[in-house]
Amino acid sequence: MEPAPITDSKVLFEIVSTKMPFGRYEGTLICDLPENYIVWFKQKGFPKGRLGILLETMYEIELNGLNELLRPLKKDFGNRKYGIVK
Repeated sequence: MEPAPITDSKVLFEIVSTKMPFGRYEGTLICDLPENYIVWFKQKGFPKGRLGILLETMYEIELNGLNELLRPLKKDFGNRKYGIVK
Protein backbone atom coordinates (compact mmCIF):
# COMPACT_ATOMS: atom_id res chain seq x y z
CA MET A 1 0.00 0.00 0.00
CA GLU A 2 1.32 3.44 -0.92
CA PRO A 3 0.89 6.32 1.51
CA ALA A 4 -1.20 9.15 0.14
CA PRO A 5 0.77 12.07 -1.28
CA ILE A 6 1.40 14.50 1.56
CA THR A 7 0.15 17.27 -0.72
CA ASP A 8 -3.33 15.70 -0.69
CA SER A 9 -5.13 18.14 1.62
CA LYS A 10 -8.16 15.85 1.95
CA VAL A 11 -5.96 13.11 3.43
CA LEU A 12 -4.28 15.60 5.76
CA PHE A 13 -7.67 16.86 6.95
CA GLU A 14 -8.80 13.27 7.53
CA ILE A 15 -5.68 12.65 9.63
CA VAL A 16 -6.65 15.50 11.98
CA SER A 17 -10.35 14.60 12.07
CA THR A 18 -10.44 10.77 12.10
CA LYS A 19 -10.32 8.85 15.36
CA MET A 20 -8.65 5.49 15.78
CA PRO A 21 -11.57 3.01 15.67
CA PHE A 22 -10.01 0.20 17.75
CA GLY A 23 -7.19 -0.86 20.03
CA ARG A 24 -5.41 0.74 22.92
CA TYR A 25 -5.81 4.23 21.46
CA GLU A 26 -9.43 3.88 20.33
CA GLY A 27 -10.99 7.33 20.08
CA THR A 28 -7.66 9.15 19.66
CA LEU A 29 -7.23 11.31 16.58
CA ILE A 30 -4.84 9.75 14.06
CA CYS A 31 -2.62 12.84 14.30
CA ASP A 32 -2.38 12.43 18.10
CA LEU A 33 -1.36 8.76 18.13
CA PRO A 34 2.00 8.11 19.82
CA GLU A 35 4.87 7.68 17.39
CA ASN A 36 5.75 4.24 18.77
CA TYR A 37 2.20 3.02 18.03
CA ILE A 38 2.46 4.17 14.40
CA VAL A 39 5.92 2.56 14.10
CA TRP A 40 4.43 -0.67 15.49
CA PHE A 41 1.87 -0.65 12.65
CA LYS A 42 4.70 -0.09 10.16
CA GLN A 43 6.46 -3.18 11.51
CA LYS A 44 3.35 -5.39 11.77
CA GLY A 45 1.53 -4.08 8.70
CA PHE A 46 -0.97 -1.29 8.28
CA PRO A 47 -4.66 -2.21 8.15
CA LYS A 48 -6.28 -2.38 4.74
CA GLY A 49 -8.42 0.41 3.38
CA ARG A 50 -8.66 4.09 4.21
CA LEU A 51 -7.46 3.69 7.80
CA GLY A 52 -4.26 2.04 6.58
CA ILE A 53 -3.65 4.89 4.14
CA LEU A 54 -4.13 7.45 6.91
CA LEU A 55 -1.82 5.60 9.32
CA GLU A 56 0.85 5.08 6.68
CA THR A 57 0.68 8.74 5.69
CA MET A 58 0.98 9.72 9.37
CA TYR A 59 4.03 7.44 9.61
CA GLU A 60 5.65 9.29 6.68
CA ILE A 61 4.82 12.65 8.28
CA GLU A 62 6.45 11.53 11.56
CA LEU A 63 9.44 9.99 9.77
CA ASN A 64 10.16 13.20 7.86
CA GLY A 65 9.49 15.58 10.76
CA LEU A 66 6.55 17.24 9.04
CA ASN A 67 4.18 17.34 12.02
CA GLU A 68 4.02 21.14 11.82
CA LEU A 69 2.03 20.75 8.59
CA LEU A 70 -0.86 19.46 10.68
CA ARG A 71 -0.99 22.31 13.22
CA PRO A 72 -3.10 24.75 11.12
CA LEU A 73 -5.37 21.90 10.02
CA LYS A 74 -5.92 20.80 13.63
CA LYS A 75 -6.78 24.38 14.55
CA ASP A 76 -9.16 24.66 11.59
CA PHE A 77 -10.80 21.33 12.45
CA GLY A 78 -11.27 22.45 16.06
CA ASN A 79 -12.88 25.68 14.89
CA ARG A 80 -15.25 23.81 12.54
CA LYS A 81 -16.08 21.24 15.20
CA TYR A 82 -17.09 23.94 17.67
CA GLY A 83 -18.80 26.21 15.14
CA ILE A 84 -16.21 28.99 15.29
CA VAL A 85 -16.17 30.90 12.02
CA LYS A 86 -13.42 33.35 11.15
